[in-house]
Amino acid sequence: MRVPAGPGLRHGLVIDAGELVERFSRSSGPGGQGVNTTDSRVELDFDPSVSRAVAALPDATRERLLERLAPKLVGGRLLVVASEHRSQRQNRVVARQRLVMMLREAAAPDPPTRRPTRPTKGSQRRRVDAKKRRGQLKSGRRTVDDG
Repeated sequence: MRVPAGPGLRHGLVIDAGELVERFSRSSGPGGQGVNTTDSRVELDFDPSVSRAVAALPDATRERLLERLAPKLVGGRLLVVASEHRSQRQNRVVARQRLVMMLREAAAPDPPTRRPTRPTKGSQRRRVDAKKRRGQLKSGRRTVDDG
């Protein structure tokens, strides 16, 4: 399976088919009478900690990927489930796409930190002027007390 290059993966990632374990079971989703006879639900099982493809990544990328995937691991393995389609083939494609997206997001570097800036003098002046205009508009709506 090929994970295309992205923000965290400069040259992409190729996962050997032997590193993926696919299990099939009956889905509870749509399918009418066929839902009881067809194993259309797909579970894709992947262990990133022992994957040769993940081991070939640069150290920083590999550590980031493993750290971000840690909360999603079940027994050290990443489990992706797809059962929204009636056919097993479509569910296999969806499960692989989900795995690719999870790996790309986990490998992506952190966005650059925002450097806080101060408002300009002009923007401060415009803000105060707008507040004054609004206050004058509202003061014209007040009722006059003749008491």
